[in-house]
Amino acid sequence: MNASKIVMKIVSICFGILITVLLVIGLYQGGKKAYNFGHRVFTETAVDLPEEGEEKVVNVTSGMGAKELGDLLEKKGLIRDAELFFVQLKLSSYSGKMKEGTYTLSTSMTAYEMMQIMSASDVEETETEE
Repeated sequence: MNASKIVMKIVSICFGILITVLLVIGLYQGGKKAYNFGHRVFTETAVDLPEEGEEKVVNVTSGMGAKELGDLLEKKGLIRDAELFFVQLKLSSYSGKMKEGTYTLSTSMTAYEMMQIMSASDVEETETEE
């Protein structure tokens, strides 16, 4: 009887240590991901180098939200992560200022440069050849 209580106590202590170690690892990994995401919000680079930039035409429609705009830019290959763009836009002074129109953007532009162009008051329409 006494030996079984000792074994149960050891198992209980080991289980407690295991749970603590798993919590510490989970918190560390979660913190690392949160830090990396937060760091990228303010330091994300362009998809391509300036000499390798590729121009893409983007049509922003009225009523297009930040999430839809991020999805469109990611689909066109202008940004890497639509969720990151969403957060960048919401934290920027350009939030709610995106103007509808057709824009020619480059993969060598940062997200902030694209926001600046898409929120400019003098929108230039891009003509497409038919």
